[in-house]
Amino acid sequence: MNTDIRAIYLDLGDTFRIIEKDEAYILDAKQKIAQMCGTDEDPVKFYDEVITPRYDEYRKWALKYFCEAPEQVLWRRWLAYDFDANRIAKYASDLTYEYRRTKGRRVVVEGGADTVKELNRRGFAVGIISDLVGTKEVDEWLDHDGLRPYFKTVQQSSVCYVRKPGPAIFYYAIDEVGISAENSAFLGDNLDRDIIGAKAVNMGMTIAAKWGAKKYTLTEENRPDCVIFAFPQLLDLFPEPGKVNTEKMIMPETAWPGGK
Repeated sequence: MNTDIRAIYLDLGDTFRIIEKDEAYILDAKQKIAQMCGTDEDPVKFYDEVITPRYDEYRKWALKYFCEAPEQVLWRRWLAYDFDANRIAKYASDLTYEYRRTKGRRVVVEGGADTVKELNRRGFAVGIISDLVGTKEVDEWLDHDGLRPYFKTVQQSSVCYVRKPGPAIFYYAIDEVGISAENSAFLGDNLDRDIIGAKAVNMGMTIAAKWGAKKYTLTEENRPDCVIFAFPQLLDLFPEPGKVNTEKMIMPETAWPGGK
C-alpha cells in the first residue's frame, strides 16, 4: 500500500449511490418499456417474463468478456430482438434509461456529496469509475445534483464499453486525471470487480465500501487494504494529499470475519 495518495476514485452502484425502492416509480418505468417496445402485453408480466430473463443472458456475456454493449446492440441483440428493429433502435437509449429505473430510485449515499466536496477542498482529485448500462442517467444525475464540478473524470462502461475488472476502464480514468495509479486510491463495494481491477493497474490503495450484509470470501487477489462502513470515513483516512491516516484503517477481516 502507498500512503502518498493524491487521487481517489469511486464506484457508483452500492458505493456512492444506493437504491431506494419506490413501487410507483418502478411501475412507471416498466410501463414505459412496454410502450416503447410496442407490446400490448401487461407491462409487469412483459418485464418479468421477457426482459428480465433476456437481460440475465446478456449479463452473462458482459461479465464473461468484461464488456458493456452499446445500447442499440443491447436491445436489438438481447432484450427486444423480436420487435421492430427501427423502433427499438430509435428508443434504445430511453429503453435503457427506463430499465435502470425498474430497479428503484438511485440516491447519493448518506454523507456522500459533502464528503466529495470536502475531499476536493482538501486538494484531492476525485473521479468515478462505474459499470452500468445506459448513457443518459449519470449525466442527468450529475447536473441535477450539481456534482459535476467535483469529479475530474467520469468513466462509464456504457460509454467506453469496458467493464471492471478489465484494466482499460481504470487506465482511461488515470490518463484523464493525470495522477499515477500508484498515487491513487479506489473505493468500491465489489471485491471481485472493484478491488481486483484496481489492483490490476497497481493503484496505491484499495478500499472496500461495506454498507450492507454482502459477504465475500477474502483472497489474496481481492483483499482490499481496508474497509469503511460509512462514506464520510474517507475524510478520516485522507486528511490531506500525500498522507493516509493509517490509524483509522479498518482491516477487511473485521468486515468479513473468518474470511467472509
